[in-house]
Amino acid sequence: MHVDQRRTAAETAGEKAYRRIRDDIIAGTLEPSQRLKLDALKESYGVSVSTLRELLNRLTSEGLIVAEGARGFEVAPISVQNFREVANLRQLLESHALEASFAGGDMDWEGRVVAAHHKLSVVEARMLSGNRTGADVWKRYDFEFHHALLSACGSKVLLDTHSAVFDKYLRYLIIAVVFRGEVTAREHRALLECALKRDVRTAKDVLARHIQECVAFTLAKGTMGRNRSNRSTKRDRTASSMQA
Repeated sequence: MHVDQRRTAAETAGEKAYRRIRDDIIAGTLEPSQRLKLDALKESYGVSVSTLRELLNRLTSEGLIVAEGARGFEVAPISVQNFREVANLRQLLESHALEASFAGGDMDWEGRVVAAHHKLSVVEARMLSGNRTGADVWKRYDFEFHHALLSACGSKVLLDTHSAVFDKYLRYLIIAVVFRGEVTAREHRALLECALKRDVRTAKDVLARHIQECVAFTLAKGTMGRNRSNRSTKRDRTASSMQA
């Protein structure tokens, strides 16, 4: 294999590992505050220790990993305060981008918004009927709809920043297993209607409610810490049975 080809293959493997680790943090597979052992990660993600260090440092700069100096790396912890801060930042960025996107959106933009909402609404209807097997798909379509709403804002930096913050917000919802049901679907429909009418004032009000009431609902459920505790207990039981 040519040197450049080897380099490209290595970069591709590293990028795939980066995406998998990042997704596993957001999905809660790698749990909050979990210490990351490089040898175990090397086997799980199929890259060298040196590549892993680069990837974990990259994720540290994104706030998803905490570097503990000589002690290594651990997954970023979660907290009520951080959840609220992430939610407020999402609202700030998304409100600003909504205004610019509503002003600059054309017919193609409307088409993207309608198409994204259609996919989201189909999955939400399925979940409301009691079928929760599509929860992961719902999370993806949820992001795609909100991203479509903002996609005409004219700023790649704003979209990229919003995407990174949205992932941190989504991490909390996945860990807490949050779906508010019909109220969520109703707010998404309202945002669609606002986009088609270019009613940015109402859209911002709906968005604020959509985010802040979701935060309140998540914290009221009290599942954020409990789910982590349950997973840890299950892991401890498994380890104990293996030792026995």
